[in-house]
Amino acid sequence: MIEWDHVRFFLAVAREGSVRAAAERLKVNHSTVLRHIALLEERLGAQMFEKLPSGYRLTDAGGEVLEYAVQMEASSNQLDARVSGHDQGVSGLLRVTLPPPLATNLLMPDFADFARLHPEIEMDILSIDQPVNLTNREADVAIRVVYDRDTLPSNLHGLKGPELYGGVYISHDLLSALRGGAPDRVRWIVRNWDGVSDWARKGDIPTSHVPFRTTDGVTQLLAVQQGLGMAALSCFVGDADPLLARAPGTTLRRFGTLWLLTYGETRKTKRVRLFMEFISPRLAAYAPLLGGQSHIGG
Repeated sequence: MIEWDHVRFFLAVAREGSVRAAAERLKVNHSTVLRHIALLEERLGAQMFEKLPSGYRLTDAGGEVLEYAVQMEASSNQLDARVSGHDQGVSGLLRVTLPPPLATNLLMPDFADFARLHPEIEMDILSIDQPVNLTNREADVAIRVVYDRDTLPSNLHGLKGPELYGGVYISHDLLSALRGGAPDRVRWIVRNWDGVSDWARKGDIPTSHVPFRTTDGVTQLLAVQQGLGMAALSCFVGDADPLLARAPGTTLRRFGTLWLLTYGETRKTKRVRLFMEFISPRLAAYAPLLGGQSHIGG
């Protein structure tokens, strides 16, 4: 009989392409991953991976096993979600994933209120830019920005939230300096993986071709506050910051719609239901700020 635990480690290496990356994903050490792969290979009597300088590549036998491994994972997740759905206790682990700006600039006070109301619920806030796989039970609830509703996976249960808009923001100090004649051009402050969208370039301020890059949104915001340049930011970040103003001549841009998402039977778990019922009206109350309608001047 093949043990699911061995298969789980096999899937991680197949998806990540290396033992090191799989170990980081599963939060175990390197040797643990190798041990489970070796046990699976011993049980099946075949080599699963070929080790190359660029990483681990599936052998022909490994490719055949992968198809069945994915089916085993889906069955395991379905069983786990169904059992979790019967858990009606107001305790245990609740994992919520969302983009970092929503956590740091908007919802942390609400998370704190929920945690005070339910001190027996262990909250795990996964504040990351990459979407987390709810089907694989990597989180219980996702607060996700969705540009096109048709891209939502059909197996997710969702509650539609407010529209999210963004604009171009600059510090009051830099704007005053520009009006005084110096500097003559302003840098764009962008995150490493971002460029400057065409909609953001349509403004009155002359811009430099030399960008200022950061690795994350928090550092990007700090750079704008320090007068290093201007950046496209969500309205709930830019409008709420007393140091910033909307750049003259620019318009707002729809970034997408906020959705509260869960998977399958998970939504029936009491702690998940409580969180969804709590955070949904809080998000609705933020609609003017999220939509750029609470702006009172620049």
